Amino acid sequence: MKQVIARFIAVLLLVIPGLAATYGFLLMKDAIFHYFSSFGNETAVRDFEWWTFILGMALFLLGVGFIGGWTFFRDRKRNYVSARFREKRPRPPRPGV
Repeated sequence: MKQVIARFIAVLLLVIPGLAATYGFLLMKDAIFHYFSSFGNETAVRDFEWWTFILGMALFLLGVGFIGGWTFFRDRKRNYVSARFREKRPRPPRPGV
């Protein structure tokens, strides 16, 4: 039973940032859409919704960054990454010089 709960918590740790990234993308999309949709109507010219866009961008970047970082470090632990991303090992000492 402990294994089921542990896996459920692990899934939640990935779903919550994914939902935050999705919501951030929707906030950015809505801010851009509201700005461009006001051009056809001269009585309701809107300014760009900067705070909505910035909040959406922050949520999007944090969510994608968390999921990308989690994937990168998991792959690094399992040795799935290319040579330049592997952990550096110290060189062995030179013999007899």
